[in-house]
Amino acid sequence: MKMNLLFVALIGGLLLCGRWSQVQAAAPERPNILFIFGDDCGIDSFGCYGSDRAKSFTPNIDALAKSGVRFDRCYSMPVCGPSRCALMTGRYGFRTGGLTNPTAGNPSFRDEPSLARIVKQAGYATAMAGKWRQMSDSPGDWGFDEYITDPTAAGWYWRKTYTKNGQQAVFDSEIYYPDAASDFAVDFIRRNRERPFYFYLAEHLIHGPIVRTPDSKPDASAPQHYDDNIKYLDKTVGKLVAELDALGLREKTLILFSTDNGTSPVGYQPQHDPQRDVGKIDGRAVNGRKGQLLEGGSRVPLIGNWKGTLAAGGVRNDLIDFTDFLPTFAELAGAELPAGVKFDGRSFAPQLRGEAGNPREWIFVQLGGGWYARDDGFKLNQKGELFAMKDAPFVEAPVPADSNDAAAQTARKRLQAVLDELNPAAGKTAPAGGGDPNTKAQKKARRQAKRKKAAAGEE
Repeated sequence: MKMNLLFVALIGGLLLCGRWSQVQAAAPERPNILFIFGDDCGIDSFGCYGSDRAKSFTPNIDALAKSGVRFDRCYSMPVCGPSRCALMTGRYGFRTGGLTNPTAGNPSFRDEPSLARIVKQAGYATAMAGKWRQMSDSPGDWGFDEYITDPTAAGWYWRKTYTKNGQQAVFDSEIYYPDAASDFAVDFIRRNRERPFYFYLAEHLIHGPIVRTPDSKPDASAPQHYDDNIKYLDKTVGKLVAELDALGLREKTLILFSTDNGTSPVGYQPQHDPQRDVGKIDGRAVNGRKGQLLEGGSRVPLIGNWKGTLAAGGVRNDLIDFTDFLPTFAELAGAELPAGVKFDGRSFAPQLRGEAGNPREWIFVQLGGGWYARDDGFKLNQKGELFAMKDAPFVEAPVPADSNDAAAQTARKRLQAVLDELNPAAGKTAPAGGGDPNTKAQKKARRQAKRKKAAAGEE
């Protein structure tokens, strides 16, 4: 009898161990994270989101969406600086002070949490390349082990200099800086392939000025240069994906692609868009553009690809905003969030593993003294104006304050409660006019900065 019981216990133990091994095998390891971040191109700039103009320009990005997951409702802030602050800190601008482009440098690594620093403390090698200026201090201060960057918030393309780990690199002839940035990424990945890494490629493409790329034809027109910039952004994505494949790292690497805000009015020069087709999806114009508190100002692409973990062909309608990236990366890296900090983000790591997750019920967008909360069907701004979002991103239909529609009344109460709890008006503020990138003061500041660069020989 004792022998029989011992035999049963032994068999049961082996079965239990086998099941535990299966669970362990099924659980994904901590992935490498490659985050590719485009500039000034919203959902209307990519084939997989239905772009009219760029339907055939982005085969590599589209392939990531086809073999991974496409999130249809991801929201940035309406301009570059505040978006980057939200990404880096996981906190809204009224908490950090990063409310506009001029104030995006106010948050300091001394006072704020840092995405890169958090994953670094979990054992990740960290590096970035590309656009940083607008954030304060240096990428190294914010937790990146290695970096290359440049002195401008605008496009940095055919140049003879950039900054590498705090030191200026100077070249005898012009280089195409986006190539230098992606080459730096490839080198970093090769050197760190045996350990978990986080690489953040902050592209200047397709921020103005819109200039030729290495693939542009000598006689290319202004509209062709615009198209070439989108194509080169896509080409860079393909270059990095091919490198991961060559190194056998695709199954170990989560690739994320997004952009910093909605589509710009084509590098501020209308000659790039004579057909007026920028900003259109399936023949319909997206409502708004960069710098506006509208769908077109903040609705950006978000594509996740994790070969072997994330099933192909997924499309998710979850609401995501830019404060969600920090807790997501922290969860994926197995990192602990700093104690005593009010984070605004919610992790979507489960969705990146192919699970249902716990999607947020609303997102929040702010630019200077303007803001709104948006849920599945409605949007409420700081003025108390309610909009029905059934036909977004093309139409944001005003709902009269005295509407008797039960769904609208419920939404107004629900979203007002969200705004009351956040209470942005009681937080940090921006100077008057600082939220509009087209005010006279902002235009004057840009002109002065351009003259200063020209005098220093940087143009």
